Amino acid sequence: MSRELTILLVEDDAQVCEEIVRYVDELEDVSLVGVTGHVDQAIQITKEYAPDAMILDLELHVGSGNGLALLQSLRQLSLPRVPYILVATNNSSSITYASARQLGADFILSKHQADYSPKGSVDFLRMMQPVLLRGSGQAGTGDSPDLESPDRRNKRMRRRICAQLDQIGISPKAVGYRYLADSIQRILQEPEPNFCRAIGEQYGRTESSVERAMQNAIARAWRTTPIDDLLRLYTARVNSEKGMPTLTEFVYYFANKLKNET
Repeated sequence: MSRELTILLVEDDAQVCEEIVRYVDELEDVSLVGVTGHVDQAIQITKEYAPDAMILDLELHVGSGNGLALLQSLRQLSLPRVPYILVATNNSSSITYASARQLGADFILSKHQADYSPKGSVDFLRMMQPVLLRGSGQAGTGDSPDLESPDRRNKRMRRRICAQLDQIGISPKAVGYRYLADSIQRILQEPEPNFCRAIGEQYGRTESSVERAMQNAIARAWRTTPIDDLLRLYTARVNSEKGMPTLTEFVYYFANKLKNET
């Protein structure tokens, strides 16, 4: 069986990120090594995980930097493995397109096309998967398992996190669902005192709006989920006055629970 195609998403539109992340979570042959709207983070993720492909938005208004600067930086790095770069952009300038291609973009999708969709960007790369993976041997066959390992591990953990949220009654339709899943996964990797700020930067939202969305999702679950299920699924002590866990308590509880079950 062929290994998963690894993709880095460089995009600052939260709705587009949400759609792609949800879609990739459903797939068995693709995984995301990262989602960011910041050029510096994209370079770091590329160096660390050597993704097979990158979906790149040229205009990062909410994030930092821009796609052309990222392409230029990648050329200067002289990486042993250069990801296949799929540009998806609202920009329609032929001069900008020519510059992107000159700097290393492999294909450009216009978001103004009638048949464009964020999922379509992923499907485009899946169509090319056999060729992209065949070319991944540049780093040496002995390197492949090491490159795969973090991706498979992260994807498996993501499913476990989502299963926990689903069971306790956090609706996948809630705005805070994705933020909670991301926060738990971050804490699993490394304790982060201000995870709300980090998630806000990831999605281009304010820290307060991210925190409010997560608290609302928890509050809704504690109002609608049967008490017996809550007591079974969430065994930590809950403040009797508040009647529900705080955001920090909730995130760290499930991070510790999943870590102990590993």
